[in-house]
Amino acid sequence: MRSATVFVLGLDEANLELLRQVPDADRYEFHGLLTIGQLQGGDIPIDDLLAEACAVLDDFDGPIDAIVGYWDFPVSTMLPILQRRYNVRGAPLEAVLKCEHKYWSRLVQSEVITEYPPFALVEPTDPNPPSGVDYPFWLKPVKSFSSALAFEVTDFDTFTKARTEIADGIERVGEPFEHLLAQADLPKEIASVGGQVCLAEAAMSGARAAVEGYCVDGKAVVYGVLDSLVYDGVSSFLRHQYPSQLPESTQRRLCEVAEKVIEHIGLSPATFSVEFFCDPATDEVWLLEINPRHSQSHAELFLHVDGVPNHQRMLAVALGEDPAVPAGGGKHGISALWYLRHFSDGVLTGSLEAGELEPGVRVHWRVSSGDRLTVGDSYSHLLAEITVGAEDEDDLVAKYERTVAALDYRVEEA
Repeated sequence: MRSATVFVLGLDEANLELLRQVPDADRYEFHGLLTIGQLQGGDIPIDDLLAEACAVLDDFDGPIDAIVGYWDFPVSTMLPILQRRYNVRGAPLEAVLKCEHKYWSRLVQSEVITEYPPFALVEPTDPNPPSGVDYPFWLKPVKSFSSALAFEVTDFDTFTKARTEIADGIERVGEPFEHLLAQADLPKEIASVGGQVCLAEAAMSGARAAVEGYCVDGKAVVYGVLDSLVYDGVSSFLRHQYPSQLPESTQRRLCEVAEKVIEHIGLSPATFSVEFFCDPATDEVWLLEINPRHSQSHAELFLHVDGVPNHQRMLAVALGEDPAVPAGGGKHGISALWYLRHFSDGVLTGSLEAGELEPGVRVHWRVSSGDRLTVGDSYSHLLAEITVGAEDEDDLVAKYERTVAALDYRVEEA
């Protein structure tokens, strides 16, 4: 029996290592299709990227069984175009765009659920705050990634500052996104809006959480619930941890809402992740964002706890196999991806070494020693991502703190 030929859009070394840890990994033959640097670094020449990907696939001598990816835009939105062109399994482009376009996504959500905040469109050049959405609210492009150009607005001055900054940067993602929108069958209200406008939506509060799942033959299944914890006083993520420590009743509500919306959108066959706010005391939930892909940043968490990276579900869905995996087969009871951040400008210095790391700990620096800090969200700079597997939440926190204390790094303030 021959191996399944799987092209991975944006294949990188860290995730290739995780893909090789799925059960029966020798059943798959993985091929890289463009690099993540080509796809997300600097400008995004979407026509050229699609043409180059097609050239690689056309030159391949053999059958192509699957084309997959685990990154945000443009990977997530290029995939349905390539999957359709090469006749492999994947969700329709229109379903993916209903998740990716934040305004269209809210309209579709409103057809089946009520667990979402008030929202409104905002033109980046319009100096007037939106009607129907009171302060505080969030202002963001209808398409962005990694929380770029997302700002919390508390008054007219912060609205004006956020709107101006978004207007200056919206073209980088908005222009290629509009090219992809043009290839889909859009309703008139979305075609007239385009991809270079903003969404304002009321600020939500409560605990942060996310679910991961897959949808096959129109039936959505959530296989994991994660907690998303933020730094005190800001919206920047501190860590994502799996499994969630929320009450079971709250977790059931998260799963119910996510599955209902995904099935209504028709995101099938595909993996997905959905982000939420929630109130564990009342089991109320509010949907924040839908991603038409599983999260590669969570792959090692699932490996630690379940013994299988979440990439396994992606492969199974793409090849028409059963994506179900038993939970709890890993070496750790809980795992987290921690985000080591700095909250002002500066230059990273030090060896960035920590000596021998504890079992279940991995450090991935996002900035090199001597570099000016640039990577991050609208409010912080991301220095490193630290994955920790532990027995319980107390052990998780203690291992992380010991790891950070052992790292040789400093930030020289700018």
